[in-house]
Amino acid sequence: MAKQKIRVRYAPSPTGHLHIGNARTALFNYLFARHTKGTLVLRIEDTDQKRNVKGGSQSQMENLHWLGIDWDEGPDKGGDFGPYRQSERKDIYNKYIKQLIDEGKAYYSYKTEEELEEQREEQRAMGIAPHYTYEYEGMTADEIKQAQEKAEAKGLTPVVRIHIPEMVTYSWDDIVKGHLSFESDTIGGDFVIQKRDGMPTYNFAVVIDDHLMEITHVLRGDDHISNTPKQLAVYQALGWEPPKFGHMTLIISADTGKKLSKRDESVLQFIEQYRDLGYLPDAMFNFITLLGWSPGGENEIFNQRELIKQFDPERLSKSPATFDQKKLEWINNQYIKKADRDTLLDLSLNNLQEAGLVEQDPTPEKMEWVRQLVNIYSVQMSYTKQIVDLAKIFFDAPKDLSDEEIDEIRKDEARPVIEEFKKQINLISRFTAPQIMNAVQATRRETGIKGRRLFMPIRIATTRSMVGPGVGEAMELLGKARVVEHLDLTLKQMSENGL
Repeated sequence: MAKQKIRVRYAPSPTGHLHIGNARTALFNYLFARHTKGTLVLRIEDTDQKRNVKGGSQSQMENLHWLGIDWDEGPDKGGDFGPYRQSERKDIYNKYIKQLIDEGKAYYSYKTEEELEEQREEQRAMGIAPHYTYEYEGMTADEIKQAQEKAEAKGLTPVVRIHIPEMVTYSWDDIVKGHLSFESDTIGGDFVIQKRDGMPTYNFAVVIDDHLMEITHVLRGDDHISNTPKQLAVYQALGWEPPKFGHMTLIISADTGKKLSKRDESVLQFIEQYRDLGYLPDAMFNFITLLGWSPGGENEIFNQRELIKQFDPERLSKSPATFDQKKLEWINNQYIKKADRDTLLDLSLNNLQEAGLVEQDPTPEKMEWVRQLVNIYSVQMSYTKQIVDLAKIFFDAPKDLSDEEIDEIRKDEARPVIEEFKKQINLISRFTAPQIMNAVQATRRETGIKGRRLFMPIRIATTRSMVGPGVGEAMELLGKARVVEHLDLTLKQMSENGL
């Protein structure tokens, strides 16, 4: 018998931007499909009309493509199992809802929201977990029919609920969690499978779609674990074999140790935010893959081909995945160091233009200057928008040294070094990095001061920083006039501080 081809799906709701957690779900399903030479389906779950955001699905797809994730079937590509938007599959769902009603496995429920809330309040007062109780308990078929006709006459619109049998255990062998089981009485009673507006509920539609689209494995976040027994109940009612489930652990904040919440503004949580900051897609792909999956070994930098080759859902972690912003910055920095220079220039130029530091249509000379600026700071950048702060000295008016920089200069015999260096650069005819470094060496010879006591005062006086790119390259980009201005301002401030 031929082995069944792996079919997995990523099924976002078009309710907003692509969240890190959803991106991880998409990415793991993509890696699984590509590793097994299977199929990845993109399905848009848009039955909750109130929460849908205009352009939400397009935004999701654009950000998935940016990350490097592609799919084989979907609303933009078609396929043999469409439509791939749930809002276009209403007739399909209605067919199975009617089947369950005809078989006595589902029924119309006319209880109003007010009645349901009153019931829940009573249950809470009695110390009972709120749940739906069967509204036709003890009635004959004729009595149920009469009750429904009476409700219809009042103009009430029903929902459809599925019967949940008593004393049934719903269990499965989870790819990540191992064996899991839930008793039917923990589900909360007969749950709604069709809302008053005629749209199916999530736990019903997803079963129909996964079965008809021949999905073999469902990899998703463990916030869906409570949904799985309900979905198994639908599979059982329809007599269908469920797919294999794998529920990935939570992503927690490295700072708080709590679940990554969209309300936590201390952590950037949407892919679009990282795009805007100038993170590289390959770095984001690499980092997100390591949120709850381990390839083994010490290496943390992998290209997509390597990750596809190594991916095994059996290696998904059982422990929460920690979202470490510093680790992400480190990984992105590794990619920036190796990035195509033109790509880095385009991203950084966009950041500088958004900050109003470079005009929208720079001259060729200015473009070359920006290219050199990006090149000398690329080693330091964790993301390209940092160029705006790193390179402020090239755009801002000359500023005084900070107290920390004054204290640093105080440690050294800085005045003779700075005075001699100013004299030496005034002798330079072509203000280039090599000529500037010759001036540094001439300062060493004339003053007899070397090493850190030579270089640190020069770096601080000219670039207003104790760290950074090579001082020669930085000063060349600053230009001779700006460097002399910085040196004069430094000597003036040193006099004011008795140095």
